[in-house]
Amino acid sequence: MASSHLHGALVVLLLFTCTIASCAANFYQNVDVTWGDGRGKILNNGDLLTLSLDKSSGSGFQSKNEFMFGKIDMDIKLVPGNSAGTVTAYYLSSQGATHDEIDFEFLGNLSGDPYILHTNVFSQGKGNREQQFYLWFDPTADFHTYSILWNPQRIVFSVDGTPIREFKNSESVGVPYPKNQPMRIYSSLWNADDWATRGGLVKTDWTQAPFTASYRNFKPNACVRTSGSSASSCSNSWLNEELDSSNQERMKWVQENYMIYDYCKDTKRFPQGLPAECDRR
Repeated sequence: MASSHLHGALVVLLLFTCTIASCAANFYQNVDVTWGDGRGKILNNGDLLTLSLDKSSGSGFQSKNEFMFGKIDMDIKLVPGNSAGTVTAYYLSSQGATHDEIDFEFLGNLSGDPYILHTNVFSQGKGNREQQFYLWFDPTADFHTYSILWNPQRIVFSVDGTPIREFKNSESVGVPYPKNQPMRIYSSLWNADDWATRGGLVKTDWTQAPFTASYRNFKPNACVRTSGSSASSCSNSWLNEELDSSNQERMKWVQENYMIYDYCKDTKRFPQGLPAECDRR
């Protein structure tokens, strides 16, 4: 069953498997700072990256490689203090109007209030699949690992190894699934005070600027797209990885205690019926 999924997903790509050992960590080798006019910095011989935001501009970076399935980890320490109005985004995305995208977005808040972790999945340009969480720790006090598992069967969002969300392939009931478009990793720190904090009621306090988020230990254990059109198998444990009973219980614990929004429970938003994939979780 898995091999048929893979054949359809990989047929137009020439891929190779990248191990953690060969691809981890060094930001000089793995990413380009793409905007921010110096506000994004690679430090410590490539072991640390920082993004900053001030009133003039935010900043961002993207991976040098495009990926087609993988298990991607990043350690992030979020903007401390009064981060209201700011958003730190960390996501996979392809390009174009029918793009695919897998999102972590961290919505800043007033000092003492928790960050909101916003997740979403786009396939063929369609999103509207939001789930939001509080975290069970202070994400500004230290680095924590945010992971995306993406294979032909499922997408799993994890925090420090604990799964918080699973989005399954539901093509059998007509739901598009991200499996044909290679994606890069992107991250950005930007001002979104028109909506990010309490619906835009709380604005960014620029006296606190610059706001800075920090990154380390980028581990793209993934299939990397290279030139050419031949297909080759991309075998690794994560290509068929699924949640065992222990991880299902851990995810249930997070969702019962820390989930604050689930589109699959929002009947007011979907008066004609919840999306088809909501019955398959």
